[in-house]
Amino acid sequence: MTAPAMNDASAPLLRVTDLVREYTLPRESLFRPPAAVKALQGVSFTIHKGRSLGIVGESGSGKSTLARLVMALDAPTSGSVELEGRNLHTLSTRDLQRARRDFQMVFQDPYGSLDPRQTVARIVSEPLAALSQATRASQREQAAQALESVGLRSSDLDKYPHEFSGGQRQRIAIARALITRPKLIVADEPVSALDVSVQAQVLNLMQDLQQEFGITYMLISHDLAVVNHLCDDVAVMHQGRIVEQGPPEKLFHAAEHPYTQTLLAAVPRAEPRPHLPAADAGLQHLPS
Repeated sequence: MTAPAMNDASAPLLRVTDLVREYTLPRESLFRPPAAVKALQGVSFTIHKGRSLGIVGESGSGKSTLARLVMALDAPTSGSVELEGRNLHTLSTRDLQRARRDFQMVFQDPYGSLDPRQTVARIVSEPLAALSQATRASQREQAAQALESVGLRSSDLDKYPHEFSGGQRQRIAIARALITRPKLIVADEPVSALDVSVQAQVLNLMQDLQQEFGITYMLISHDLAVVNHLCDDVAVMHQGRIVEQGPPEKLFHAAEHPYTQTLLAAVPRAEPRPHLPAADAGLQHLPS
């Protein structure tokens, strides 16, 4: 029996409670049990509708494992993931498939996440084909609307991914996530594979779409500047745990946990170099 959906406006859209994920390592000896590693160690947080939570931390901190569990692409060892009161990991296969309309994912690599053999129309309408009985004509019409909402043209429907730049491909990936009008989008490093000049465009687009459609984001990133740009709240992960959480304006200026302070200290800062005489700076005057 599935839990009823929450109607209370104050209730969070997403509630993650005491999430643990252990992976068993290959057995090293016949005489000892296989070792286990805990990728997540009791992670809990909530996100309210229309808000954005950034998950930051170094590689291996558990960010991507968390994203997979929230998307119900992997099962937790213990704990729960509830979307509007429904525990995603206790739903039947059929009910989970129906629920997927409400949560979609944008992956890191805009080159690897799009099938190069499929047209943009097929790629963008793929979630509709899996989740609804819409006709091909209806799917194409909705795909065209999704493309236009991310700044591309309906005439792009019959093109293939190789005909687009990296930023445009990520817009296609966002259009695919948008097509079911989801309540939650999990974005795993959505701009890390893009040029810096394109990153801001994609982040601004995500911000505009949030205002237009009321989307809730869970943003996975190692880039504090990206999280600061898009997110209302930030959770810092270290060794499978959330060690500190708060609004970015507070967290990035008055971090309390030593690990958060270490992350902030590692961020490059553009500071003007002091003026040095040419000799001191090791400069040589070349003959004209």
